[in-house]
Amino acid sequence: MRLIVEHSTCYRYSDPVRFVVQSLKLSPSRVDGQRVIRWSVAAEGCTITAAFTDGYGDEVLTLTCAEARDEVHVKVSGEVVTADMAGVLRGHKEKISPRAFLRQTGMTEPTDEIRDLALGVAAGLGRTDDQQPGTLDLAHALSDAVADAVVYAPGTTHAHTTAGEALAEGQGVCQDHAHILITAARLLGLPARYVSGYLFADANGEPHEAAHGWAELWLDGLGWVGFDASNRTCPTEAYIRLGAGLDARDAAPIKGVHVGAAEEAMDVSLVVQEAQQQ
Repeated sequence: MRLIVEHSTCYRYSDPVRFVVQSLKLSPSRVDGQRVIRWSVAAEGCTITAAFTDGYGDEVLTLTCAEARDEVHVKVSGEVVTADMAGVLRGHKEKISPRAFLRQTGMTEPTDEIRDLALGVAAGLGRTDDQQPGTLDLAHALSDAVADAVVYAPGTTHAHTTAGEALAEGQGVCQDHAHILITAARLLGLPARYVSGYLFADANGEPHEAAHGWAELWLDGLGWVGFDASNRTCPTEAYIRLGAGLDARDAAPIKGVHVGAAEEAMDVSLVVQEAQQQ
């Protein structure tokens, strides 16, 4: 599939701020199944340094704006050819051991409800402890259990909602599904991480106009495999992978700081479409 992305993120400040610095994970991962035809990341009036590869194997750009300004507008434009890898991440070069992704964070702190969900799935498959290798059937069962437990309902949670809060609420968005799945997997001894990226269409063929997030679990004999509980599928050619982290905050496409006490507002516009549709 040949996908075209137009992604605009505008930060507006109530008063001018100085020394804006942002870390950008806005470049497609260099992996099998993703070939970049063209890609650009720009911000007028700001400097964007050459990319480096972090320990997760993700490409990172650094944006700096030294002069006082009341807005920063980051624009991403590109074209990527994708292929269906059945969710398996191949060709990705990273330095960090998968075991580093067993660590829970504030967003993935286990609760009794998540623990019961994880242990219930494991018991249903005859697993007796968390030392058994991660298997594909276990990962699919966990993902399905999360989808069953949390109804996809945009606007019901926010960026800081934790996995435990979302499960208790029984509704949420892709970030919540991914966080709950990650937490449950780690409880069973499976390294798991959050992935940020783009999605052309969901499992029903409905177009998406927002960034998407899903989980990757480390499975015996396969390595990292993606699971999108929101759409009850593994990533296909409709997905573009950008980067990963311990949770959504760690994997965020844009993270930054600035000097000044101004209030910040953010506007996002994102369109992902097939090339032949233009």
